[in-house]
Amino acid sequence: MGGVKAALIAAAVALLVAGCATTTPGVAVSPLYDPFRAGGLPAEDGPSGIREDAPAPEGDVKGTDGGDADKLATLGVNDVAEFWKQNYSDSFDGSFSAIGDLESYNSESPSSPEICDGETYDNPNALFCPPDHLIAWDRGVLVPLGQQFFGDTSIAALLAHEYGHAVQDMAHLVDDDTSTLVSEQQADCLAGTYIRWVAEGKSPRFQLSTGDGLNHVLAGVLTLRDPTYVADDAPYLEQGHGTALDRISAFQMGFTSGAAECGKIDLDEITQRRGDLPLTLPEKSGNDPTSGDVEVTEDVVTSLVDVLGTVFQPANAPKLSFGAPQCSDAKAGPAASYCPGSNTIFADVAALAEMGRPSDREDYTLLQGDNTALSVVTSRYALAIQHERGEPLDTAAAALRTACLTGVAQSAMSENQGLALTLTAGDLDEAVAGLLTNGMVASNVNGETVPAGFTRIVAYRSGLGGDANLCYNRFK
Repeated sequence: MGGVKAALIAAAVALLVAGCATTTPGVAVSPLYDPFRAGGLPAEDGPSGIREDAPAPEGDVKGTDGGDADKLATLGVNDVAEFWKQNYSDSFDGSFSAIGDLESYNSESPSSPEICDGETYDNPNALFCPPDHLIAWDRGVLVPLGQQFFGDTSIAALLAHEYGHAVQDMAHLVDDDTSTLVSEQQADCLAGTYIRWVAEGKSPRFQLSTGDGLNHVLAGVLTLRDPTYVADDAPYLEQGHGTALDRISAFQMGFTSGAAECGKIDLDEITQRRGDLPLTLPEKSGNDPTSGDVEVTEDVVTSLVDVLGTVFQPANAPKLSFGAPQCSDAKAGPAASYCPGSNTIFADVAALAEMGRPSDREDYTLLQGDNTALSVVTSRYALAIQHERGEPLDTAAAALRTACLTGVAQSAMSENQGLALTLTAGDLDEAVAGLLTNGMVASNVNGETVPAGFTRIVAYRSGLGGDANLCYNRFK
């Protein structure tokens, strides 16, 4: 186990079809932790993208070619401006002033102009330029790829992040001493407040389902995470946008709590949110960085199960089998299963190895790595812990409780207390990606997950920052 240029948005989110897990029916209670809600909204699939009756985009765009990409981006800016016109005064002092200057460029063209004192050729990006009170975007790579892989509403979300920087200036949330990380996390949070407005059906231009649609937007946020740094690069941790977990948690904060909470994000809040989780990789001699990934083999899975025994200390530890699942009281999963009757975890090492094969945006896939697979095995161990306690394993609440307990275990493994396997920087992002693509970490004993990737991630994050008792109390 070991901002980013927005062209990296080209991840193959066809993977977002949750083919490895089905959703489970049931009855839920708490709005935020309800298996059938996303940030308190009903979790359901439905249409996402530009509304059929959306007004035409408005505003002059410098450098535009008049194409579909610029029309989509302009529509997004229009919509975010309307959101803040309606909602700014509810959270911030002063007054809202819409951004009037917009500019489009083509990052594939050597003659692409300089914007805000920066080169735009070979720089697929979107940006807010404070001195010029300008928002700009790349129509050549960024917008069309984002639209293709994450959907039209993801482009509005991207521009909501840039508009968030403008709102920060208006509300005096940042100054010259504010670290880039704080500024970017606040902007992610502010984008989350806008996306909730869209998901609530209040936008006249865009719509977004809280199931698959919101999953795609979150995948876009995940893909634009910072690279995994090595120890000597630790200072860069305050000069970027944050890890995938950082960015998604900030986005979720805005989605669930509103814009006023975004202004409270500072380095202390980010540090507390990160806890003791690993942020950098060690370096080998000769400045060769240590890889955060290991090949998933029978020995690695066996070692993981042994480590989980140390972490959870069950009275009756589950057995591990690499044979075909044999279970009369639960359905087998595609890569790992738990059978309550025999108290056995079944692991398909070939399937796990494929799931854990390192792959990322450079391969036109959403992030995956060893912990995409090993977190699934951990989740099956979490089912065994629940079984020993006498908890029901076939409910929707059990699916989220499993994700929460997986977070508890992985947090313990990140503390490096002499365990044979420990988490390294980037591992948590791999688990979060899996929660979006297949939901297996947040699935019950029959492999059934819950509709919203948003809620699966909330449950996993609950465990990372809590303990087993929190999981049992929160998801029941």
